Amino acid sequence: MKIHEYQAKGILARFGVPVPRGEVVYTPEEADSAARKIGGSVVVKAQIHAGGRGKGGGVKVARDAQEAVEIAKKMLGMKLVTHQTGPEGRIVQRVLIEETLPIERELYLGIVLDRAQAKPVFMASAAGGVDIEEVAARSPEKILKEPVEPGTGLSPFQARNLAYGMAIPPASAPAAAAAMIALAKAYEAVDASLAEINPFILATDGRVIALDAKINLDDNALYRHKDLLELRDLNEEDPLEVDASRFGLNYIKLDGTVGCMVNGAGLAMATMDIIQYAGGSPANFLDVGGGASAEQIQNAFRILLSDRNVKAVLINIFGGILRCDTLATGVVAAARELKVQVPIVVRMEGTNVDEGRRILKDSGLNFTVAEGMRDAAEEVVGLAR
Repeated sequence: MKIHEYQAKGILARFGVPVPRGEVVYTPEEADSAARKIGGSVVVKAQIHAGGRGKGGGVKVARDAQEAVEIAKKMLGMKLVTHQTGPEGRIVQRVLIEETLPIERELYLGIVLDRAQAKPVFMASAAGGVDIEEVAARSPEKILKEPVEPGTGLSPFQARNLAYGMAIPPASAPAAAAAMIALAKAYEAVDASLAEINPFILATDGRVIALDAKINLDDNALYRHKDLLELRDLNEEDPLEVDASRFGLNYIKLDGTVGCMVNGAGLAMATMDIIQYAGGSPANFLDVGGGASAEQIQNAFRILLSDRNVKAVLINIFGGILRCDTLATGVVAAARELKVQVPIVVRMEGTNVDEGRRILKDSGLNFTVAEGMRDAAEEVVGLAR
């Protein structure tokens, strides 16, 4: 689950990471009040779930409260397009009014899970303020790394190594090390999948501050964090993905024409691969899970077909806990209710497969039953064309 910058900074501040003074606002009047509280020049930052906001016009400096109001008027309600939003952009519904700071250097801090080491890895770089992916591609030696032992966290000596590796002055190194340790504690405490500060600045007065922040939360751990679940902004998510989450379905919209409904993430990935191999392109990732009910199948089908780009559907199911007859019953009911017009290819194997095929055959609907995955992929790609 993604959250906004101001929400991420709120979490980091609780753990002792220095952040700028700021306030999120929803109206120009609130922007005026916030800017006057802070005093002097302020930064007006659009709050959307995407990077590259500055390049898209979503970050502006205002000399005073009056100018902050004028910027907020233009920014609130605008469609902000960045390299991460795609051409459809995002509508700005809130902005962060924040104090300006005297920046001397921009650094990078981040934590992600390193699956090869089976533990989080702390990354730091003196090349902050730009996309870390570019730094990794062009100058990987500029990214310093320290493994974070679960239950132990980032050790003080590791934080000092990173601080000195980024050439942070000795007077500021202890504060920088403390901020890194705090970031690692926050990452573990909230069950984050990513925690990033870019830029992490060294100010001209020697302070170190998280000028920007990004935290992604692990959905599977949110049952332990009811307070964090309240930070979810449904306006920033794809409506179909939001709808799917209400029924316990894993759905991700893609840009192809073949709708995919499977049970199991591994089978979903293999299905998308074989569609590509057959010359097609998947329109989505939709995993109904191992124990889906007929009702969940119906809702999954409805969500899948709500995508206007879907020209044909491939249902690829291995019946274990989810029996093939249960799947067939749900698919037939959904196809009748929704008056489906697009062709549907079904490939199923496993528990009660013969009964499942009989239900499809006796439905009177135009299903294509495939014998194997390759056959299914070639059929559905041909029908989608």
